Amino acid sequence: MLWFDGVLHEGTRHGFDLADRGLTLGDGLFDTALCLGGRIAFREAHLARLAASADTLGFAIDGEALGEAMGTVAAAIGDGALRTTVTRGSGPRGLAPPEPARPVWWITAAPRRAGSGFAPVSLHPSAIRRNETSPGSGLKTLGYLDAVLAAREARARGFDEALFLNTKGHLACAGTGNLFALWDGRLVTPPLSDGVLPGIVRARVLGLAESLGIGTAERSLALEEVLAAEAVVMTNSLRGLSAVTAIGTTTFPDAHATVAALSHALRLLIAEECGVPPEVA
Repeated sequence: MLWFDGVLHEGTRHGFDLADRGLTLGDGLFDTALCLGGRIAFREAHLARLAASADTLGFAIDGEALGEAMGTVAAAIGDGALRTTVTRGSGPRGLAPPEPARPVWWITAAPRRAGSGFAPVSLHPSAIRRNETSPGSGLKTLGYLDAVLAAREARARGFDEALFLNTKGHLACAGTGNLFALWDGRLVTPPLSDGVLPGIVRARVLGLAESLGIGTAERSLALEEVLAAEAVVMTNSLRGLSAVTAIGTTTFPDAHATVAALSHALRLLIAEECGVPPEVA
């Protein structure tokens, strides 16, 4: 399913300007959101992040029109994953952005992968480093080649996801999500300054932890100390919260009471957002 140029289409094929900078230079953004019961979980947060990210790149998007289109696609698909893609639009040859920008955006929808919600994951530490000095490290830009190659290697080695350190050797993120480690009932996650995307679910989990009386902290983490954690979890908008079962050759317990409490609280929050029973989330 595809929303493009104000119209909802079946399938995902449509005419496209081959001079679009999203295609030629990766000059654009994307966002992925969970849709259940025809409603988008944390819709306003997704729209706000898209608008802020576009502003960082130097162009504006029509948030009201985008929100209406996302709602239309969500209602049409019911349950699934919504991907919104925004580019700066077409421009002449060269790197300098055209002024004014004429952004182009579209929305695609696909079923949520069966069994992926809150499912455990294993992580393969990648030799590719996350560049925490790049403005793009905190944005979901269209330049995802590092993640693509790391995911390919992780799958070839029998893991679900890649794990990235930054150029200083600190923990950054997984290929498609934020990471948290747990010690003595305290939940710790890398700061955004370590090359971390400000994940929608990351923010929700930090809030839920505090409401449950679980201490939280944001600080740089060495991989060695994460490997010694009681538990590690990954979060993203489609999976929710996933217990990490292994990082390389280091394994973690299948169950942890604090992880279970956070998972339950997040399920309830997503269910409330979308107006569905908790077991659906």
